[in-house]
Amino acid sequence: MYQIFKKELNSFLNSLIGYIVIGVFLTATGLFTWFFKDNILDFGYADMTMFFQIAPYLFLFLIPAITMRAFAEEVKSGTIELLFTKPLSKWQIVLGKYLASCFLILLSLLPTLLFYYSVYQLGNPQGNIDSAAVFSSYLGLFFLGCVFAAIGVMMSSFTDNQVTAFVLSFIICLILYYGISQLAQLPFMGDFGYFFNQLGLDYQYNALSKGLIDSRNIIYFISVIFLTLWGTKMKITSLR
Repeated sequence: MYQIFKKELNSFLNSLIGYIVIGVFLTATGLFTWFFKDNILDFGYADMTMFFQIAPYLFLFLIPAITMRAFAEEVKSGTIELLFTKPLSKWQIVLGKYLASCFLILLSLLPTLLFYYSVYQLGNPQGNIDSAAVFSSYLGLFFLGCVFAAIGVMMSSFTDNQVTAFVLSFIICLILYYGISQLAQLPFMGDFGYFFNQLGLDYQYNALSKGLIDSRNIIYFISVIFLTLWGTKMKITSLR
């Protein structure tokens, strides 16, 4: 598995895609957090609400761009057959590719800790920021990114076209993050809408943003990731 992980990570870092994704994410979040409307400086409160509001929507575009080539390129070029000849289980292949995407997500989040440090220093008095809420929000954002990555890897295994994989990943992630909560608000949903809303990724993400890490939210994210990766494993098994 480590060999697959290393190969995928090197392919990200030896090409422009990894740096473009990290650069776009940091630039966009920085602009929205510090310069655009309702930024920290204008709002006058020592919190990172704007960052955690905009980051998931950036992930909706950027993570499918990371994962779209995971299996699609292997299938199109025919190297998937060579991959199957290596002494690796299907789970090792899937996890190697998936964990490389997750590591790139982590690399994109680490520099944003400078935002937290800056807000901490600018607080009046210094340190006047809800650190527990910030770090639980970071945890939720990382898990959300990992779910998007799992969906992207699965969609990449279903097609040999990277653009198709990107579009499918984006649509499914958008439905799970934004669509479910919108459907839950429709009048015909009635009381069932409240329970249906809890199936959405945004509900689980926002729950973690309150500063209290609930095991139910963590279990939800891990369950979605496992089921999605299991589907990926089943799909690549059928390719042999």
